[in-house]
Order: sequence, then structure tokens, then C-alpha cells
Amino acid sequence: MTLHVAVIGSGPAGIYTAEALVKQSAEPVEVDVLERLPTPYGLVRYGVAPDHTSIKSIANYLRRVLELPEVRFLGGVTLGAHLSVEDLLGAYDAVVYCTGAMVDRKLGIPGEDLPGSVAATDFVNWYCGHPDVDPDRFTLDTSEVAVIGVGNVAVDVVRVLAKTADELRATDVPHEVLERLGDSQVKAIHMVGRRGPEHAKFTLKELRELGELANADVCVRPEEAVVLGGDFPRQIQGNIKVLQEWAGREPVGRPRRLDVRFWLRPVEILGTERVEGLKLERTRLSDDGRVIGTGEYETLPVGMVLRSVGYQSVPLPGVPFSEKTMTVPNEAGRVREREYVAGWLKRGPTGVIGTNKSDAAETVRTLLADLGGRPGAGRHGIDALLAERGVRPVTYEEWRAIEEAEGELARTLGRGERVKLVGLEAMLRASRP
Repeated sequence: MTLHVAVIGSGPAGIYTAEALVKQSAEPVEVDVLERLPTPYGLVRYGVAPDHTSIKSIANYLRRVLELPEVRFLGGVTLGAHLSVEDLLGAYDAVVYCTGAMVDRKLGIPGEDLPGSVAATDFVNWYCGHPDVDPDRFTLDTSEVAVIGVGNVAVDVVRVLAKTADELRATDVPHEVLERLGDSQVKAIHMVGRRGPEHAKFTLKELRELGELANADVCVRPEEAVVLGGDFPRQIQGNIKVLQEWAGREPVGRPRRLDVRFWLRPVEILGTERVEGLKLERTRLSDDGRVIGTGEYETLPVGMVLRSVGYQSVPLPGVPFSEKTMTVPNEAGRVREREYVAGWLKRGPTGVIGTNKSDAAETVRTLLADLGGRPGAGRHGIDALLAERGVRPVTYEEWRAIEEAEGELARTLGRGERVKLVGLEAMLRASRP
């Protein structure tokens, strides 16, 4: 008796879920991994900075899961547009939702909707070649940019802004994007945190990389690097030490400047037709640990504001969703009968890529305990249903053809191992020559 499961989403959470199903099930299992894009791996492909090749290599592990005989990749299939929850439950014994957290939280301040005020995820998607973002989306025609947030995503964004196009030439950045980066007019980058250095969310490794930038002076104001006591974990102690060392540096005249700022919160984005400035208020901690304003203000003359203050998930059609937690309500991964969830959609945007592995394992344990001995529904019904609706999924072999085309493009351009194709049409052409 074979258990048939649909996994919605092919990022790390979805692929780890497929792997856990194969490894944990005492009964034969067949898993379909459904993905709205023609390409798998989620944030590993479209969220990890292009110059972080060691992290991107996790795709090699995820690839091995998709190559298991029990697992099938179906790209270009969207829940809501092509299939409903009812369709899935009619064709599978269970469904696991693993679509992650796809949008940035908003700042909630005046001027946030001005042109030039954008989510950091849009910028990340742009330089990572996500088909949802046009390669012409960003022109980088302003001399100063503010990045709101002091987590690893913010660090990635400022690092890409600070580097030259030549420094990124060997990466998989789409060629159209590389040309835009080469034309960048950005001279000053401000990374702004509401709290102090001891509260920053970036990791020490990521922070140190900023200090190694060849094209930018990294500057920290001594008064903003002061930390008053506290028994901090080693990671935070390392961050504080690095930032305080930078506070003692003098700029050496590199082409760009990165100012790492603390104890400031955005209160208004200024401008009429587009962003012309960012008004910030000095902050401090209240007695109960809240961030409060001091009434002292300054304005940065920036032409672009990128917010990086956290991800959040979006509701899926027909799936329960909590607007309070921005997750799918669940108990150890169980949502409703035969419906489950894993990853950021389950727990919120916390942890690193590897955290999804244990998270997926928990959900799969719940699923297998619930469905032990249930007759198999068979997955043949989904193929017929998709064909009837004129949907031809992208197979794993066709995805590999896209990869091969990206490798050939890199060779043609004399750039690294791979250069990402831009747009769905180009990817589909490569998948079905």
C-alpha cells in the first residue's frame, strides 16, 4: 500500500519534507513536489546572495532529494490558479504546505509608498533573477541609499550595493542586472537599526564580510557603538567587538561609503514624486525594554529606501491563516484532516536554512502517525486533471535543461559557472528546446 503526498513549495522546507517522508515512512511513499515556478530550491536560488557560493551549494543536497525515485518535481503549477485544495485532497492522501514567507513587513510610516521606497525582498529577487521581478526594476540612479534593518538580509543588500560589477562578474547574477550594477551611481549606503549593536540580528561571519569590502569604507559612529554592560552570547560579543573596532577607523577614500547606524528609527520618507530623503528619530530603550523616541531627529538625503525588517507569509487560497501570527495555525504541523504545514509558513520566519530540516521532520512524524494504514489515493488523478486544464508541468529533467542553458550562457559570456536566465519565457524555452 503506497502513501501519496503532495508537497506545495520546493524551497528547503518542501524538499526536506519530501526527504523526511521517504526516510520515515514504513510504507511505500510517493511524493509530488509542486512549485509555481519552473525552478526549485526557493530562497536557496532566489534569496541567497550571489557571492555566497558556499551557502548556495546546499542546492546540491536538495537536488539529490529531487532525484530520489519516490519524489517527483512538478514546476509551473500554482495552488489557486491551477489546482484547489479540494483537487489536491481528491488526488493525494495528504497535502503539506511549504510556501515560506515571501513578502517584507512594512514600516508603517508616511511616504512609504513613494517610488523609490521598496521591500528589500524585491531588490534581492532582482539581483537573484527571480522571474517575478523585471530586470529593469532598479536603475540605481541615486547617490545615496538607506537600508532599514540590521539582519543578514540587510547585510547582503548593502554588500551587493557596495561591490563593483566586476566583483560580481563570476557569480550567477543575470547579465542584465550586472549591467545595471555596473552603471550604479550609488556612493553612500546607510544601514539603519532601531536598537543598539547588541540587538543586531546579523551573524558575525556576515558582518566581518563588510569589513573586507574593497570598494567601500565602512564607518561606525563611536557614540552609537557604545554598549553598557551585559553578559552577551559569544556571537553578540563578536559583533560588538567588530563594530567598536570599526568605530576607531578612519575612511581611506574608497569609491563608496557604508555607514552602519544604530539607535535610529525611520519616522517619515520624504519626497513628492519619488523618495528624496529619510527622516530618522534617535531612540533609546524604556525601562521595560521597549524602543522609544527621544525627540531628536536627523534627515538622510537618500533617493532610495529599502526596508528589511522581517519577512512574513501570505495566505494560500483555501488554507487557514492567522493574520495575527502571519502563519498557518497548526499543532505539530497538523492543520486540518490530511492537511499539514512546514517551514516558515508553519513557525514564522525564524532560524536558518537547516532549521527547516527538523521542522519538516516533526510535521512528517505527525502526518505518518495520523495516516498509518490509510488506503492510497493514487496520484494519477492529478496528471489527468492538469492535462484537462491545459497545464503542462515542468519536469525535473526540464529543470535540469534550464540549468544547462544557464551554464552555456555563462560560457558564452565568459562568466563563472552559471548565469541565470531572466523571465519565465526564457526559462521555458530552455526547458523545452
